Amino acid sequence: MKKAMVLLAVLMTGAAFGQEPEHGAAAEHGTAAHGASAAGGEHAESYGERVEEHEENTAEYILHHVSDSNEYEFEVPLSRTRHVVHLPRILIPTREGGCAVDAHGNAGPGCIDLSITKHTVMMWLAAVLLLLAMLLGTNRNKNKLVPRGTSQNLFEMLVLFVRDELAIKNIGKEDGPRYTPYLLTAFFFILFMNLLGLFPWMASATGNIAVTCGLALCTFFVTQAASIRAAGLKGYLAHLTGGVHWALWPIMIPVEFLGLFTKPFALTIRLFANMLAGHIVIFFLLGLIFMLGHPAVALVSVPFALGIYLLELFVAFVQAYVFTMLSALFIGMGVAMGHHGHGDHHDHGDADAGHVEGAHSHDHGAGHHI
Repeated sequence: MKKAMVLLAVLMTGAAFGQEPEHGAAAEHGTAAHGASAAGGEHAESYGERVEEHEENTAEYILHHVSDSNEYEFEVPLSRTRHVVHLPRILIPTREGGCAVDAHGNAGPGCIDLSITKHTVMMWLAAVLLLLAMLLGTNRNKNKLVPRGTSQNLFEMLVLFVRDELAIKNIGKEDGPRYTPYLLTAFFFILFMNLLGLFPWMASATGNIAVTCGLALCTFFVTQAASIRAAGLKGYLAHLTGGVHWALWPIMIPVEFLGLFTKPFALTIRLFANMLAGHIVIFFLLGLIFMLGHPAVALVSVPFALGIYLLELFVAFVQAYVFTMLSALFIGMGVAMGHHGHGDHHDHGDADAGHVEGAHSHDHGAGHHI
């Protein structure tokens, strides 16, 4: 929310400063048209140069750099040299002529676009770096279990944190270790993708809503599988009724069904919005130098951009943590559904487990006890 407010303020400031020269330029052009003096002509020429510099829309330039595309650009600093790598396009037509590409490079509705994009490359790169880090930076000697070195201790600290503080605390001591591998995979994969966006010529794939939606769907399917495993298919379907009288099922079942999809929706939007907003704020702070057309602006915008950059380094860890923590929480809620089911069975006379007949127990302690 704070980032969104900062982004809105930067956008409004940029728009205000971006529009001001246009009105001034119009006035200057009007003065030149009436045959002003030589000094006025020089001033008009200066203004004309500034207008020419502002012709390039800063907002479009920034959105072009944070959005996904089928081209990968490498810009050479302090020059206008730009190397463009055209990524392969994979179009599968679902009907005849469905893959006709328009002037903007977009395929028609009758076509499945599986093209390699910039963010796809970033995901592959993050996966390769993650595998290399795990193979080379972790302790793999089973005879010496004590980690040595900075990287080994760092990875062990993060792994133990995800297992003990996220998996076991939210899912339970019994079922938590079973879902720890998935939570570790999600945490490190998101963390590496977030960090890649902080390097020059790189991009953050988590700033793409399709990527975050895919990650959220993984958590959604794992959550549903955990729920069915804990409560059984019958108990899972019975949970959708909310335990109310059958006359209220037409109301309760749609509400519970929609509730299943609010969780992955929250995961998708939260990660996407936070990562995208941070990068846009940095670009706009640096873009103020060109929008205002004076190098002195760099004395203010560059330190602010550096501060946001350091904040983004912290946000990369925080967002990986938040996504993993919420995933563990949702899985824990699914596992706790089985304990609700057991309570219901006990209510029907399962005396062997030591529950009191008729007691409507909603104790999640079995699922959350450490």
